[in-house]
Amino acid sequence: MGFIRKIVFLIVTISIVLLGIKINNLLFQEPPLPVLGNVWWGPGAESKVDTSIRPFKINVPQKVLDDLEQRLRKARQFTPPLENIQQQYGINTDLLAEITEFWKTRYDWTQRERWLNEYPQFKTNIQGLDIHFLHVKPAETAGRKVLPLLMLHGWPGSFREFYGVIPLLTQPQEGKDFVFELIIASLPGFGFSQPASKPGLGALECAVVFKNLMQRLGFEKYYLHGGDWGAVIVTAMSSLYPNSVLGMHSTMCFDDSPSATIKTILGSFYPSFIIDKKYENKIYPISATFERMLLEFGYMHLQATKPDTVGVGLNDSPVGLAAYILEKYITWTNEDGKTLPDGGLKQKYSYVELLDTVMIYWVTNSITTSMRIYAESLNKASMEFAGITVNVPTACTRYLNDIGYQPDSLLTSRYRNLVHTADIENGGHFAAFEVPKAFANDVWIAVEKMENSYKSKKVSK
Repeated sequence: MGFIRKIVFLIVTISIVLLGIKINNLLFQEPPLPVLGNVWWGPGAESKVDTSIRPFKINVPQKVLDDLEQRLRKARQFTPPLENIQQQYGINTDLLAEITEFWKTRYDWTQRERWLNEYPQFKTNIQGLDIHFLHVKPAETAGRKVLPLLMLHGWPGSFREFYGVIPLLTQPQEGKDFVFELIIASLPGFGFSQPASKPGLGALECAVVFKNLMQRLGFEKYYLHGGDWGAVIVTAMSSLYPNSVLGMHSTMCFDDSPSATIKTILGSFYPSFIIDKKYENKIYPISATFERMLLEFGYMHLQATKPDTVGVGLNDSPVGLAAYILEKYITWTNEDGKTLPDGGLKQKYSYVELLDTVMIYWVTNSITTSMRIYAESLNKASMEFAGITVNVPTACTRYLNDIGYQPDSLLTSRYRNLVHTADIENGGHFAAFEVPKAFANDVWIAVEKMENSYKSKKVSK
């Protein structure tokens, strides 16, 4: 019997060890980088296209504007809001009525179109898709190093959200020996960038598109900035093409790996192990965080499963489109806006600025194609990629009114060369749009740290 017990004990021990190895591999072992080729996303079979860089100006046909005017004028009467309710059930229709009246009587697209065209815009065909981008060179260099910076937006944003930071980043700053050359691109299917004709163009695949765009423009090495889906894309670029990426700045750094999830859960028993007391309420109690996710992320499930169905109504009704988009600008700018009659919108934006974004989606008929990025990205491949590390110099900036938060203790597991983090009080999800000066200042600080790290490495050699 003693011999049998030893055999059983040995088998059990080996089983436990093997199980532990398997769990370790699942939770802590980094998955391999995905192999992503130059897929043809355009219509039909791959064919020869014009790969030149073509100047572009926004020029919306008058018939599109006339149609919009009729639809706004003929919009059905809104359902009255419930008594003593502001934005808790979605955008308040009294607020929507005010914005719609402004749209009909005071918003001038012709003037806004001229303003948007003040910065040089271009298109070029990448993998079968015409990609739209701004290319703004510095006002002067005066012996300074010129650093290319690719900037990518997310949903429901657009290239428009970076207009306030363009002069702040392309003007030389006192004490800085570099200045930025900006490439601000529209994601495929967003605004004036052509949508994919085939399924499968998610955030990972967009990383290939924008790597190819930067190559087309002649940039061998460059910096990146991304927020929202743009953050996911620049993170993928940083992992996939570390020899091209000098550094990454993101306003939505996150680690969704199983190990990060376990740490977060364990931190609920002793929060200070994970997060500074000052920001503890951004994560804990977990039940409150989960409640916020249930309340605010229903749109994500719809867009990840049935974007084309949702898009039909939004493409047909301009006031429906405005309601759907602007509701996100209320809750994602500051959750407290739900309790205010104007949603807090006027604290950070003007109606003109907000309607610029709505108009870009309307005149390009791109709300459906923009929402498809959820369906193409929230899948097994993307979930596996969430655990892949980033080794390029990284800056992670958190705006404290944003919808999510992860402290340094979680981020350092994924971003192995985290050179800069910041917690900025006055800002939310659309940081560049909301607080352009604070945003631009943070970019300058972060990139200066990255540049100094490169200089110190050269000196040490």
